[in-house]
Formats: sequence, structure tokens, C-alpha cells
Amino acid sequence: MKTLPEKVYAFIDSQNVNLGVKSQGWSLDWGKFRLLLRNKYKVEKAFLFIGYIEKYKPLYESLHRKGFILVFKNVMESKKRGIIKYKGNVDAELVLHAMIEIENYDKAIIISGDGDFFCLVEYLASKKKLRKILSPNNKYSSLLRIYSKYIVNIQGFRTQLEFSKKQKERHSRGKQC
Repeated sequence: MKTLPEKVYAFIDSQNVNLGVKSQGWSLDWGKFRLLLRNKYKVEKAFLFIGYIEKYKPLYESLHRKGFILVFKNVMESKKRGIIKYKGNVDAELVLHAMIEIENYDKAIIISGDGDFFCLVEYLASKKKLRKILSPNNKYSSLLRIYSKYIVNIQGFRTQLEFSKKQKERHSRGKQC
């Protein structure tokens, strides 16, 4: 009797990943990242949690074309000394969607570098639904003590996932990558 392959879903805190890799001195190529998730971890659906700002609509369309399912969070805009800042915490949406989808997947991959998802990780692990935690940095200390066997640092894939200099040049000239 042939067994069906496991359904694996990824739940991605986009800002945490983006800022995490930038703090390591590089930029993530989201298309290459989606391919890594599909090929290495067999991710069928990759939910990308991201704040919505109208001027970034082309970015959202590009991410969707690369195979991400975008879940938007409205952002708050604040202005301080002429500088506009945006705040859109996606943690609650990520946890909620992981639970809404729980009957649809066999294993979940949580992609974030903070410990805010401890309760979700704990629950998924207890139900044997946690495959991995991919982190862009080492800021997961609350998870490390108990869940270290699940944690993979994205930094280890830098050579495969880094946005190349050639792509940066095209991007800066206004061409889509």
C-alpha cells in the first residue's frame, strides 16, 4: 500500500525574516526561498504574513507570482520628525491561520526568528505537527532550550538564497526580478 506524501505548510513572518537576514548583511531572494521550501521541505502552501501598504502593491504581486499565499495585516502609520514609520505586527494572524489550517496539513514549518510563537510551537510539537522552525537569526532563545532539534538557521542557506548583485542592479534600474 502506497502512502500519500505529507502535506507541509509554511507560516512565514515576512518582516522578521526580511529584517533578520538584513541584520546578517544580506538580502533574501524570495523566489529562491520559495523554491527551497518546495524542494527541500516539500512545502505545498507557503503563507506569507505581511503588512499592507498600497505603494508596495507590485511587491505583493511579485511575491504571489513566486508562489506565496499572502495574508495581509493593516498597518498603522506614524510620523515623527518628518519620518514616516509603519507598524503591522503579524504574530496573531500567523498563529490564527496556523490553527485555521491545522486539519489541512500534516506538518507545519514556522518561519520567524522570535520567540513570540512559543505557544504555537509547543502546541504543534505536542500534536506531532511541527516539522521545522526556520530562523533568520539567533533570537529564538526561548525556543532553543526545548525545541532546538527543530530549529534551522536560514543563514546556512545564504549562498543559495541571497539576492545577487546582478539582481540588485536590475532592481535598482526599475526592472522586476
